[in-house]
Formats: sequence, structure tokens, C-alpha cells
Amino acid sequence: MRFTIIQRLVGLLLMLFSITLLPPFIIDLIYGEDAGTAFFFSYVVLVVLGLVMYLPARNVRGDFRLRDGFMVVVLFWVVLGMAGALPLVFYSDLAVSFTDAVFESISGLTTTGATVLTGLDEMPHGILFYRQELQWLGGMGIIVLAVAVMPMLGIGGMQLYRAEAPGPVKDSKLTPRIAESAKALWYIYLGLTIACSLAYWLAGMNVFDAVSHSFATLSTGGFSTHDASLGYFNSPLIEAIAVVFMFLGGVNFALHFAVVRSYNLMHYIRDSEFQMYAITLLVAATSIIACFYSQYAVFDLSDAVRQGVFNAVSMATTTGFTTSEFSSWPAFIPVMLIFVGFMGGCGGSTGGGMKAIRLLLLIKQGQRELMRLIHPNAQVVVKLGKKPMSETVVESVWGFSAAYVACFVIIMLVMMFSGVDQVTAFSAVASTLNNVGPGLGEVSANYASLNDLDKWVLCFSMLLGRLEIFTLLVMFTPAFWRK
Repeated sequence: MRFTIIQRLVGLLLMLFSITLLPPFIIDLIYGEDAGTAFFFSYVVLVVLGLVMYLPARNVRGDFRLRDGFMVVVLFWVVLGMAGALPLVFYSDLAVSFTDAVFESISGLTTTGATVLTGLDEMPHGILFYRQELQWLGGMGIIVLAVAVMPMLGIGGMQLYRAEAPGPVKDSKLTPRIAESAKALWYIYLGLTIACSLAYWLAGMNVFDAVSHSFATLSTGGFSTHDASLGYFNSPLIEAIAVVFMFLGGVNFALHFAVVRSYNLMHYIRDSEFQMYAITLLVAATSIIACFYSQYAVFDLSDAVRQGVFNAVSMATTTGFTTSEFSSWPAFIPVMLIFVGFMGGCGGSTGGGMKAIRLLLLIKQGQRELMRLIHPNAQVVVKLGKKPMSETVVESVWGFSAAYVACFVIIMLVMMFSGVDQVTAFSAVASTLNNVGPGLGEVSANYASLNDLDKWVLCFSMLLGRLEIFTLLVMFTPAFWRK
């Protein structure tokens, strides 16, 4: 492992990340509020830290090996989670601990949307924008952005892309050059963000709220500038716009690229994973609508459809926007929403969860095992569409699923050992590991009531989910550190 190359890159990336503190600083100046000093001090600290890491290794050149890529991804997300907490710590009016600040920062960067902050409606606009910006950057993956600019840094990026990109098939590229692939992802991501901002603004949001909520929508993050989330606006049109762009955020961006390049929407229709994703959302929404209409007298059919579709899409895409306290609804609905969050979006999307493609492969593998029971000598191949899947991919999906369940159980037991009740522990771990956000029990409103140990455990859970389990777990294997 080439630690000097890793050090140089992390230093460069820290200095690049410091630039993201300038927009909230400018917004604070525009609104004449008092959080600007916190952003300025944070900017100085990150630039100095970046230089301290970069300068001793500035003349080091070379390409990444696979282990170097994993190390940079993990280091950068951990370091960036800490660095992103600085403005929240330096702004004394927030009165948050370092633990709370790191939790909020990692929650934003991993697009989880779990929060420990209250009183958002009275907070400075710079702080509110910064939280949304963290989600937007984390949505497509800051490492993918780094890959796009790596030619300027003189460092190859394929190993970073493989370590960061979500989904079981990570070697496929949109374009022949990896940097061009990363740029293609970002152009689509930026275009959808602009379209979402304009739609929110035309629907009645002011410019600040429109841009802020578009960041949270396309990143499937779920932070809001208001305590009541999208329920603050009480607008069916705004909720409909959110549904459309949350749905798009949960779709594989390689599919978006194929559609844009060929001007052919049939790429969506023909894709097996997209079909699985859309059908799951349809079934979830229909089930919730039926439950609302039959068991919850407050809603008529139109309101049941509005609430059912919005909440099914919000939770299934792991966005976590809310319009009301869903924990007070019939028990079937919040529990089902949490389980739907386990699927999450498609591979190659901004969504969290296990990904629809893995769930689809698990179902097909289960079907294959049933066929083998009936026809022991048959050679049954697992296919996606008409394409056979290699045994390596199928085995990796089984391994990932086993690791996912094991991590969920262990983290949940740790939470319960520390004194958290079963409902809270289950929903908190499910929401953080799947990068969803909302929970039940003590965390139905926010995560502020948890103790510091629980918050650090959930930070680890959020990173596990965002980095797709193995990218982080590999750091704990002795083989990774052997020469």
C-alpha cells in the first residue's frame, strides 16, 4: 500500500472540500446573519490541514492499486465526516456537541437524513443550506466527483470508482474513459437538480427552499429547511414534484445516460431492475392506500392516494421526506415502510438500501434452487433480462446479503445492550444502515435523545450502508494489511 499517494490525495480532496464552505458563507452574508464566521474558520482549518497533508507528498506520483482505492474511500468519508462537522461546532448558537455535529455531518454526506437538530425554521440560512449541500455532494458520491478531476491531479481513478460505485456489478463504464464516466454521471445529476429546482419554484417555493429541497430530493437525502419537512408547504403539487424526482433519483444513472444519449425511453421499460423497482413501489403504494382508506378514517380516497404514493416513494427510495408523523399511523404502514427501505433504489442510483438489483438476483437465485429440487440434473442459469449472470456475481450477492443481515443484527443488539428499546433500536439501525432517516419510538421525530455511544454506533451504520458494507468491513480483515 502506497501511503504517501493516499496522503497526497486526501490532502488535495480536503482542500477541494473546503471550497464547499464558500456558498453557505456567501448566503449568510446575503441574509445578514451571524453564521459566516463559523464557515470562515472552518475553511481556514481545512485548507491548512489539507496543505499539511499535501505538501510533504506533493512530488509523489503513481497509480492506485485496489487496496489504495479502498483505503482512500474509507479515509475520505471518515475524515470528511469529521471535517464537515466543523461549521456546526464553530457556530456556538447551535449549542451542539462534537458527537452531534459529526452525526449530522455524516448523516448528510451519506444521504441518510437522520437529524439531531430542531428549530430549523429559526436557523440561519447558511447553516440550512450547508446541510442540504452535504447531501447533494454525497448523493452521487464525492469520490466520483474526484475521479472526474483526477486527470488534473495526475492520479488514475479506476480503483476509486470501483470502490465507491454502488451495486454488485462495478466494472461497467458509461464511456471508455473512467473520468468521462464520472463527468457523465454528474452532468445528468446536475441537470436533474436544476429541473427539480425550477419545478419547486414554479410550484410556489421561494428560490432558497426550491434549491435546498432539490438538493435533498435528487440525492435522496431527505433533509429539509423546515421542521415539518415537506409537510410545511401542505401542497399536493409540491409533493407530486417530489415524487417524480425522488423516483428518478432512485433509478440507475446509467439508464438515465442511455436514455439521454439515445433519446429512447424504452431503455427504462426493458431494464429488469427498473421493472423490479417500479413494481415494488407500486405494490407498496397500493398497500398503503388500501390501509389508509380502510382503517384510517381521517383520509378519504384522494387523501389516501396522496399520502400513500408520497410516503411509499419517499421511503422506498430512502429519501425520508415526510408530510406528517407516520409513526402515529396504523402499525402496518410504518413497519412496511421500513421494510421497503431495505430494498432502496437501483444499483448506480443515489438511493441507499440493498438495491433492487440484489433483491432481484436473490429472487432469481431462489427460483433456481426450486428448479434444482424438481430437476436435480438441470443446468439453470440466473439471467437479468436475456443476459446470464456469472456465478461470481451471484455469489457476491449472497455474500453481501449475509453480511448485511449480520451487520444489522449486531448493531441492533449493541443498541439494545446500551439501553435502547427494541422498536427504537430496530428502526434506528434499519434507517441508518439503509440511509433512510425517519424511525420509530424515540427516534420518530429526531435522534437527539440517544446517548453519544448510540450516535457513534449509528454513524458507523450510516457509513456501512453508504459504502455498501464490504468497502468498510475490508478494513477490519488482517489480509487487507498484509504485504
